[in-house]
Amino acid sequence: MELKHVIIIIVVVVSRVGITEGIRFEIDRQECPSHNVEYEGDTLHLSFVVIKSDTPWHITDDGVDLVIKGPSGDQIHEIRDKISGKYEFVVRKRGVYRFCFTNKSPYHETIDFDVHVAHFAFYDQHAKDEHFSPLLEQIARLGEALHNIQFEQHWLDAQTDRQAIVNENMSNRALQKAMLESAFLIGASVLQAFLLKHLFDRKRGISRV
Repeated sequence: MELKHVIIIIVVVVSRVGITEGIRFEIDRQECPSHNVEYEGDTLHLSFVVIKSDTPWHITDDGVDLVIKGPSGDQIHEIRDKISGKYEFVVRKRGVYRFCFTNKSPYHETIDFDVHVAHFAFYDQHAKDEHFSPLLEQIARLGEALHNIQFEQHWLDAQTDRQAIVNENMSNRALQKAMLESAFLIGASVLQAFLLKHLFDRKRGISRV
């Protein structure tokens, strides 16, 4: 195999790794995003994190349910009552895979969802030279390692976003509680001053009589 073919293979591998990206969507009761997988034998990776609910006063670890369905509607895997999760599986049948999230909370939830299909085209598109097989294997492992780093980083970023929102909500709740307590104390002080003044005025009136 010529050097230029090796370079082409490396470019193909790197291009297949790509950049891990995800979507964020709001769920009321159930949402089912989907992804089309073109090749059997590919590895499908997915992760999700419940980022926030639609009310700052609601902080929960109840989580959501996730059911993964294949092209024929068969259930592949399920995850119950989780605020975050990761899963991967080998695709046995090409087609559209659905990922159905169910929210059992009375509040709307925002979910960060990431799905990626690992597929390396050079196995099918380039000559299989036994002298270069170890090189191809190492390139494939490098590509998969880079993808795993990107995939893990996206999941950690989503976890960080969730924690930042939780911390902000808790700070807002603490501030609002302190303001309510201050308002209550001020009101109680005003009421107490008014009652004392009223009491002294009555005593003055009685003493004059």
